[in-house]
Amino acid sequence: MTTDTASQLDEFCAARLAALEKQDLRRYLATTKRQGKAQTLHKTLHRANKPPALDETRDNMRDKTRDKARDEITPIQTEAGAKTPPAQNATQDKALLSFSCNDYLGLAHHPAVIQAAQEAAAEYGASAGASRLVTGNHPLFATLEAQLAELKQTQDCVVFGSGYLANIGLIPALATSRDLLLIDELAHACIYAGAQLSGAEIIRFKHNNMAELETHLAQRRGAYEKCLLLTDGVFSMDGDLAPLPQMRHLADQYNAWLITDDAHGIGVVGGGRGSSFAFQPAVKPDIQMGTLSKAVGSYGGYVCASATVCAFLRNRARPFIYSTGLPPMSAAAAIAALQLIATDRSLTERPLALARQFCAQIGLSEPQSPIVPIILRTAKAALQASMQLAQDGYLVTAIRPPSVPENTARLRVAFSAAHTMEQVAQFGARVKQILQTIADEKMTDETMADETMASDIAKPAEPVLQEK
Repeated sequence: MTTDTASQLDEFCAARLAALEKQDLRRYLATTKRQGKAQTLHKTLHRANKPPALDETRDNMRDKTRDKARDEITPIQTEAGAKTPPAQNATQDKALLSFSCNDYLGLAHHPAVIQAAQEAAAEYGASAGASRLVTGNHPLFATLEAQLAELKQTQDCVVFGSGYLANIGLIPALATSRDLLLIDELAHACIYAGAQLSGAEIIRFKHNNMAELETHLAQRRGAYEKCLLLTDGVFSMDGDLAPLPQMRHLADQYNAWLITDDAHGIGVVGGGRGSSFAFQPAVKPDIQMGTLSKAVGSYGGYVCASATVCAFLRNRARPFIYSTGLPPMSAAAAIAALQLIATDRSLTERPLALARQFCAQIGLSEPQSPIVPIILRTAKAALQASMQLAQDGYLVTAIRPPSVPENTARLRVAFSAAHTMEQVAQFGARVKQILQTIADEKMTDETMADETMASDIAKPAEPVLQEK
């Protein structure tokens, strides 16, 4: 028997909002534009989940953004002669071609994104100046949240200061010590941080193991008031996708709320919409959160959900209430970047296409995202490979415990739309050489160890001298 978990989540949030309203404690956003040293121009308070005035404001701003984008935003040229160069890092006065950056679409250096940030700083200032519930809710937030909700196909969205802040605000707002949280063992640290702050019972299940997840649900779900299933949509160190269709089925079957962290999915899988849209048909988590600091090329975090859930989070997510709002320049940069993501399918498909080219070249299985892990097991081997690539002009950071489990130290290779096919081919050839060298050295070491063992076995036993 399945359960309408979305309705139950809305009912939970609506009941708590009603309790706050009864006590005159419910908070409402007011859009504020700061003008020079004078503080404020307040608009009407928004006293509903999605008031007509706010909807109208968002629609108008979105239309203006789109019109401007058609005139000023041009796609990144991704081959020779690109206007936006591939990400490069300088180390010891040497420029390195980066295969480690999470700027998957190269939008952090896109001229239209930079221009949008500059214009926003000039018009609205360098800072929001206060919490969004005080005077920090500048007009760009309405546009940004409307764009994200449209991209994720949800009713509403709440923008936070970062993805980490979003998770440590979201999870404790929904869960208490009477609840159960089931989390993939490889989920991002901020999910676990939020889970620990909630005080709920936490169970880690083996990575993408749906049989183990169902066992936990069958054995433990009945003992708790609420249950949350939490996972990355795209896993940051392995690049694989969570099995969201199966998780959605289990969430419905056992009356649990499904929450996905799409930090590494938005912009690069599912046609740019993210991991929930990488399946046919698309999966509908109860809540989708993520970051604006990777493929979107800016900074900040978001939670996309129903209007009721978002209204609840504006009242109960502590990082939202007690933190200064996102700077106008970050919001404006994200708005420009999201417009590109929504309109340029070739841009959003390119990073995964390059990752597949690389994997085919060096003999790895086909990737599910632009993240490709090359497991070298030991920290020493990962560091040596990273140093060798740096000597050849490539930046690929060695990832070691505790960022990844023991004996899984690796090179984490990340592909960007700003890379060219030629650059990827040259990089792949060098990686293939290094991996072959590592394999040859390992084989030599194993042969020497076998010979030593055989020699020891062949030696006659030495006599044992007894003391008289």
